[in-house]
Amino acid sequence: MILTRVLSYGKGFKAQAIWASICSIINKLFDIAPEILIGIAIDVVINQEDSFVATLGVVDPKDQLYLLGFLTFLIWAGESIFQYLYLRNWRELAQKIQHRFRVDCYSHIQQMDMHFFENQSSGRLTSILNDDVNQLERFLNIGANDILQVITSVLAVGAVFFILSPKLALLAFTPIPVIIFGAFYFQRKAEPRYAEVRERAGEIASAINTNIAGVATIKSFTKETHEKQRISNISDGYVKANESAIKISSAFTPVIRMAILTGFLATFIVGGLDTLNGKLAVGAYGVLVFLTQRLLWPFRDLANTMDLYERGMASARRILNLLDKPIQIKNHDQAKTFKLVGAISIRDLTFSYDTQNLPALKNININIEAGQTHAFVGQTGSGKSTIIKLLMRYYHAQQGCITLDSHPIEDINIKTLRSQIGLVSQATFMFNDSIFANIKYGNEAATETEVIAAAKLAEAHGFINKLNHGYQTTAGEGGVKLSGGQIQRIALARALLKNPPILILDEATSAVDNETEAAIQKSLKKIAQDRTVILIAHRLSTVVHADQIHVLEDGVIVESGNHQELLKTEGRYYNLWQIQTGGA
Repeated sequence: MILTRVLSYGKGFKAQAIWASICSIINKLFDIAPEILIGIAIDVVINQEDSFVATLGVVDPKDQLYLLGFLTFLIWAGESIFQYLYLRNWRELAQKIQHRFRVDCYSHIQQMDMHFFENQSSGRLTSILNDDVNQLERFLNIGANDILQVITSVLAVGAVFFILSPKLALLAFTPIPVIIFGAFYFQRKAEPRYAEVRERAGEIASAINTNIAGVATIKSFTKETHEKQRISNISDGYVKANESAIKISSAFTPVIRMAILTGFLATFIVGGLDTLNGKLAVGAYGVLVFLTQRLLWPFRDLANTMDLYERGMASARRILNLLDKPIQIKNHDQAKTFKLVGAISIRDLTFSYDTQNLPALKNININIEAGQTHAFVGQTGSGKSTIIKLLMRYYHAQQGCITLDSHPIEDINIKTLRSQIGLVSQATFMFNDSIFANIKYGNEAATETEVIAAAKLAEAHGFINKLNHGYQTTAGEGGVKLSGGQIQRIALARALLKNPPILILDEATSAVDNETEAAIQKSLKKIAQDRTVILIAHRLSTVVHADQIHVLEDGVIVESGNHQELLKTEGRYYNLWQIQTGGA
């Protein structure tokens, strides 16, 4: 059950939940007490020395009223104190559970396989982590207390009713089954509608997130009006979904009000007749009339509580569905942790992103000795980056195996593996922080001297020093304040700061100018010392010094050798070289 799983997140806060519940119950008891005192006050005014209070030893009517006034003060003060306590504790509890949900969701998302992200929009995931978690927090903050106080009212007021008049108690309680039945009826009607509302909210978040990220493209194609209309259409769908849910939840309140009226009229008329006939004391009649409202009127707010509940449970389903997504690529019990040397062996490797499509790699066999530099070249879609994704364990190969230092890659702890591979990918990401912080992200324990040394090795130190704030210059979200070449050089410095035994450069010089490329090529000789380097490039000038160059076509290695050997064969690599150098 969804609610049971949600409440299980509060297990670590059991003591606070119990204390919050006690405060809610005491607050509600204090809330009911003034109605009882009003009835007693009526009894004092009418019966005076023969009143109920007189039987307690306070005979003088004035003293009785003073006593009731003092008790009223104490009750109102107690009600205020416990209201503060229950509000504070329920809200703190809701915040803690909300925090736990958000962190667990984020942690689970980080561990998901790469193919999961290929089928999910970042906006939808953001919507779950923010909007849905916040919606659940609102229910925990308000709804849980409301439900508890309704139950307290029914039990406490019911006890008073049965003591004073069992007949009126039965009449007053008659509408409650109708109200409860109505609540569940409307809840079933509202459930699918609120699920639709949350999905629509996710669509809006996804669309807005995508458009903000692609604002440059929107402006360049002058599509502002088009995108405004598209967002408007999606938002209109959200509004209509909400309207459908609101129609159901709004109808609940009038139905409850009529049921409440039935119970109130029964107490008002039947109790009045019994009082006139001398069967019920005037004070007791006053107590019952006032308590009927205390008994039934809280059910009026049940509509809002049910609305919060349905919205919260719709959000909880999306959160829990995300948490239930299985993680395919994970460590097994015997996963090893050790220092890599850098020897890589790939045997009979075949891989497809979708088993129904053609393989992205077919029967790949490569042997990379520790300290060697190997390069992969070929047209877009030939499978170069796929090899890297398998080496990083973003995916599992369907056939064949990859070993590092003679250990099957599946037997190596994932954190151990990835922490010892420095990757500079095509889609380099910059955090909205200083350049210094972006480089240091590669090794949080690095000193300022080490950060600068890594920047120099990546040929980034020169341009960084020319910026207004040097290393403290903010990169902007996604590196928007930097050029593509600057971003790649910072990413290279970040990877070098890890000092990894294996360094992978996936199109690391694709966005730099010729002068910078020449400088990076020169630094590659230093970079490659005592580490295995894998280069992926379209620009063949980047790979001429590699120990081995592998040419891929349609997921198959068609040629392998060093630069000179491949030129002599006058095969596919030779043709690419001729095209890029103007020879053909």
